[in-house]
Amino acid sequence: MTIVAGVDSSTQSCKLVVCDADTGTVVRQRQIPHPDGTEVPPATWWEALRAASEQMMREVAAISVAGQQHGLVVLDAAGYPVRDALLWNDTRSAEAAAQLVGELGGPQAWADAVGSVPLAAHTVAKLRWFADHEPELADRTSKVLLPHDYLTWLLRGGDADTEPTTDRGDASGTGYWSPAAGRYRRDLLSLAFRGRTPELPRVLAPAEIAGHTPGGRVVAAGTGDNAAAALGLGIEEGDVVVSLGSSGTVFSRSPRPSADASGAVNGFADATGAFLPLVCTLNAARVLDSTATLLGTDISGLEVLAAQSPPGADGLTLLPYLAGERTPNLPHAAGSLHGLRPHTMRPHHLARAAIEGMLCNIADALDRLPTVPRRILLIGGAARSRLIAHTAAAIFHATVTVPEPGEYVARGAARQAAWALRGGAGPPAWPSPPATEFPPPARRFGDAIRQRYAEVRDMYYPPA
Repeated sequence: MTIVAGVDSSTQSCKLVVCDADTGTVVRQRQIPHPDGTEVPPATWWEALRAASEQMMREVAAISVAGQQHGLVVLDAAGYPVRDALLWNDTRSAEAAAQLVGELGGPQAWADAVGSVPLAAHTVAKLRWFADHEPELADRTSKVLLPHDYLTWLLRGGDADTEPTTDRGDASGTGYWSPAAGRYRRDLLSLAFRGRTPELPRVLAPAEIAGHTPGGRVVAAGTGDNAAAALGLGIEEGDVVVSLGSSGTVFSRSPRPSADASGAVNGFADATGAFLPLVCTLNAARVLDSTATLLGTDISGLEVLAAQSPPGADGLTLLPYLAGERTPNLPHAAGSLHGLRPHTMRPHHLARAAIEGMLCNIADALDRLPTVPRRILLIGGAARSRLIAHTAAAIFHATVTVPEPGEYVARGAARQAAWALRGGAGPPAWPSPPATEFPPPARRFGDAIRQRYAEVRDMYYPPA
């Protein structure tokens, strides 16, 4: 049996799974937490990966890293970080993003150039913030990497002779690589970084080998976390994935690149040679975690409370913009609770409103995706709740398919490692995970919930 490993280096933790290269069966797995925050020392990701790998890598022939997208890792000429990494959820670069949109000639110009319009999350906006607020450190920057690029580079030795690499899936989230043209837009890099032109990673093909570890293991190209999740789930055209992590993502596989001038849809590439139009929200499971903490319970307790409230929470509506929001683009927004009356000021109504508010925000994102869903797959920690799955089916008014719990980002990375090891025209044909279907209810109460949510949203944040 040939063994491969996949890594999910996310905001919260490093997850490592070891799989049978032929079947995808998980042989063993481990998880190590990452520090909290929107900027962290990138060395902590490497320490977590090393800790996760202890006694896990025996007989492993190949490894691949999937990482959180957009994070800015800047290295000096000797390969040391110039500053802590700025993560995707750091919103200080919102003004920088707006500046860049205007400097290139507007949203359509950016959408045509790189498939996405810069927001605070994108690497290109973080580079502009960095150049303007820390110019001395920017002057010392020799290389600009993404989180998965940094870990892949370190796996291969991480010295001056090791060329940094990336893949098209992760590169497409920077704001200076074009998925349609398949190349860097170094003019946009220079624009963002005030004339500086640091070294960028070489962009590898989906099954291309990045190199080898000092011990001789194959290191695959790696990719971004959403592209890896798509690979781990084995999605096909017409499948739409709704991922409920701390943030929320809605994405699908497409044979064609997208260029949405509204900025809502990110025109990413995927990890197979196709494309991955994606809409992202900053707030998903974090809304549930925060509400559970407020109510003095945990996620299981929150679900028990919510089940005691009727659909619609008797009119209590939560706008879930707790960390600002990316879609809609409201980086400085805050959450709002509307409909407080004596009879709605109860823990069970708040618990229900939190779930419904989160899912209405996701439904707004789903509406923006340029794909008619053939199937909606619900993944992420919050998808394990049957109440959330039933509520999602009602609010989306569609059958929701929930794969059995699994580390699909890490599994996708492992599948890519097997592909790089074995070669071939496509990734290995691992079986799809077992899943449970949740059809929409006969009574369309989800429509009323969405309508009430839209009224409150538009009252606080009127459409332009």
